[in-house]
Amino acid sequence: MTIRPYGIIETYGDVSLTEAAIEDQCGALDVNGYLKKHTEALVKDVGIEAACKLTGKSKATLGRYYSMDDDHSDRFMPVDAVAALEAAASYPHVTAALAELRGVSVSGEEMTRRNSKGGINSDVITLSQRFAMLMAEYNLSIDDGVISINEAKRLLRETLELQKILVEMKLHLEEEAG
Repeated sequence: MTIRPYGIIETYGDVSLTEAAIEDQCGALDVNGYLKKHTEALVKDVGIEAACKLTGKSKATLGRYYSMDDDHSDRFMPVDAVAALEAAASYPHVTAALAELRGVSVSGEEMTRRNSKGGINSDVITLSQRFAMLMAEYNLSIDDGVISINEAKRLLRETLELQKILVEMKLHLEEEAG
């Protein structure tokens, strides 16, 4: 998506996105970078080798989907590939990013239920992944030297997700301790 002067950025069917609308929704005009970072997080969550098998794409092709290089700025992962990877991932990275851009959030209830059977080891893995997501979000937010209100809200959501995982972890530890 390229920002054009004076308003409309892209038109999708009946929906036109403007600079103001995007800034209101995500607190930044770099929608491409935001989506590419979440695409990269998705591929790394699944693992590059597994991602290649699940999508039928090469490592180079997957890399182009999240490359910030100008040559690949207009390349994004197809929806079917995102769906295949998110089915295998611990978190729906791209879906959550798209929801965030729209101003809604993805519930973590299913993820919590899925991990509640895994015990403490599963909790530690999930905790480290969510912490990495928090740090990635922080890095993206502080890039311009200022954390906007919308960026602070996203950081708060990530922090709340970490808190939920810690509660699950506490429950598993109490269960194991008897």
